[in-house]
Amino acid sequence: MPVTVLLVDDEPLVRAGLRAVLEAQPDIEVAGEAADGAAVIPLVRKLRPDVVAMDVRMPLLDGIEATRALLRTVPDPPKILVVTTFENDEYVYEALRAGADGFLLKRARPAEIVHAVRLIAEGESLLFPASVRQLAAEYGEGGGNRAARAALERARLTEREGEVLRLMARGLSNAEIAARLVVGTETVKSHVSAVLAKLGARDRTQAVITAYESGFVAPG
Repeated sequence: MPVTVLLVDDEPLVRAGLRAVLEAQPDIEVAGEAADGAAVIPLVRKLRPDVVAMDVRMPLLDGIEATRALLRTVPDPPKILVVTTFENDEYVYEALRAGADGFLLKRARPAEIVHAVRLIAEGESLLFPASVRQLAAEYGEGGGNRAARAALERARLTEREGEVLRLMARGLSNAEIAARLVVGTETVKSHVSAVLAKLGARDRTQAVITAYESGFVAPG
């Protein structure tokens, strides 16, 4: 089955460019388009895409609020890929904190766009971990986020789960973590699932954000 994508951007040329790149791939299908975040929820309910590629800045409802609303109101929501002009942008970090699974620069090369959509859909590694780390270093409150610290304390991660979380923060995939720890991939998947459940995180990105903001992992 192809990965289905909903494109959300107020610039028609951006949507057209993304559609052309993605639909050139045999395993990706553009399910629909929208010009503003306000249209996301009804379209997601109608089209049930696997991934929403969404501009972070839009005139009526921006990507941050659209992400919050989508995750709050739609059961089993799609993955959310924020599309942005600027990499080091507080809006991008706020979107990740709100629940977005990763971000993509509008100037990215076609191969990078395709890779980002596939990686987000698979959910087994962190997209652009160095950039997420840089954003956390600048906007992540230096480990002083009380909510994140409380979440980590409640989680009571085992030593191995903590080790897995640190490797997730470095962007390693399940297979790479398995090789590093000399265990099976299924074992790593079980540890990752336990980490997400204990932290109350919907995916790796949110778990890593919590790790940075609690001070469990230093973003520098």
